[in-house]
Amino acid sequence: MAPKDTIQSFVSLGRFLAQFTVVNPHKNEGVLHNDLYFDAFESLIQLSQSHNGWFTADQVRFSLASWADALTESNLNTWTARYNLPVSAPKTIGLVLAGNIPLVGFHDLLSVVLAGHNALVKTSSNDQKLLPFLVNYLQQQNPEFNNRIVFTDGKLENFDAVIATGSNNTARYFEYYFKDKPAIIRKNRNSIAVLTGQETSADLHALGEDIFRYFGLGCRNVSKLFVPKGYDFTAFFEAIFAYQDVIHYEKYANNYDYNKAVFLMSNFKLVDNGFLTLKEDPSYASPISSVFYEYYESLEELAQRLERDQEQLQCIVSAAKIEGSIPLGSSQKPALWEYADQVDTLEFLLAL
Repeated sequence: MAPKDTIQSFVSLGRFLAQFTVVNPHKNEGVLHNDLYFDAFESLIQLSQSHNGWFTADQVRFSLASWADALTESNLNTWTARYNLPVSAPKTIGLVLAGNIPLVGFHDLLSVVLAGHNALVKTSSNDQKLLPFLVNYLQQQNPEFNNRIVFTDGKLENFDAVIATGSNNTARYFEYYFKDKPAIIRKNRNSIAVLTGQETSADLHALGEDIFRYFGLGCRNVSKLFVPKGYDFTAFFEAIFAYQDVIHYEKYANNYDYNKAVFLMSNFKLVDNGFLTLKEDPSYASPISSVFYEYYESLEELAQRLERDQEQLQCIVSAAKIEGSIPLGSSQKPALWEYADQVDTLEFLLAL
C-alpha cells in the first residue's frame, strides 16, 4: 500500500472518530461507512465501562477526540515527512499493548503500519474492544489491512521485532522473553508538574486536566508536584475544585477512601480537599486519588535532578522555563511526533 493511501485511510478514520466526541453524536454524511459502523460504535462507547470500569463514556470520548484531532492529513504528513517511508522489506512486528487508558496502544499500531510493516497485536485484557473495532473500520476501507493487522489471543509467535508496554515487573519478563529480538520495552514512567507560585488560576485549572484525566491512570498523568519552599496550596485547590465530580465515580472513590485511610493509619501528614490528597514524598509514583509533592530550593538545582531522573519521567508540565517541559494542561494530547519514553518508534521500525 502506498504511503499516501495509508495516510488517507487514517485520515478517514479520524473523520469517523470526530463524530463521537460529543454526548449525542450526529452522523456526518460525508464520512465513509457510517451505515455500517456509526450505530455500532456509539453502542460500544456506551458499553465501554462494562468492559473496563475505568473506561467511562466521557473518558472514551476524550480519547477519541484526541485521536480525531491528531489524524489529519496535515499532522500525518508533517510527522512522516522526516522519514523515508515505507520500508522495502516488510517485517512482522509484535505489539503487546497496555490497557490503562482507552486506545493507549493505537500510536504503536499506527507507527507500524505507516512504516510499511505488518502488525501482530496482543491487546490487554482491559482494552479488547475499541482497537479491533477501529481496525475493522480500516479493513472495510482497504482489504489490504486484513493481512497487515492481525490480532492474537495467545502468545506471540512468528514475529521479527516487538514493542511491549507494561509495568516494571512485566518489563523484566518481556526483556527475557524477547531477548533475541529487536525490541522497545516500555516500563513504568510518571509525569510531574513544576510550579513556581506565579501560576494563574487558569494555569492551575489546566493542571487539573493533567492530574484527573483518565482518573490519573496514564503515564502522562501528573502524579507529583514540585513547588518552591513555602508554597501555599490554597490557589491550587481552588482552581481544581471544578474537577470534584471525579469522586462520584465508584472506582475512584474507593481508591480515595482506601489510600487516604492507609496514609492516615501510617501517620502521614496529608493535605486533603475531599477528592484528592497531597502527600509530601520523594517518590514520583503516587497512588490513584493522590498526588505527591516536594519542595525545591532553586529551579536550576531541580532541573539538574530531573535530568538525572529522566528515565523515570514521561513528561514535565510547567509554565516555567524547564528544558523539555510542555504547557500546563497539555499532557493528555501529545502530538504524533511526541514519542513515549522519548524513543522514536518510527526510527526503530525503519532500522529493522
